[in-house]
Amino acid sequence: MTSIDKTVSTLGDRINAMSVPDRAAPAPESLSSLIARLNMAKLRYQPGGVRL
Repeated sequence: MTSIDKTVSTLGDRINAMSVPDRAAPAPESLSSLIARLNMAKLRYQPGGVRL
């Protein structure tokens, strides 16, 4: 094996040994977004409310 073959083989082994990273946590919703969702949900449950 040449030094390039050894280097590529070593690199391949290191890549294969790496663990798959966990999914990143989603960014928290902004307060205004949560309030808007709450208000829309309240409207849906009122008589004559908005239906989406």
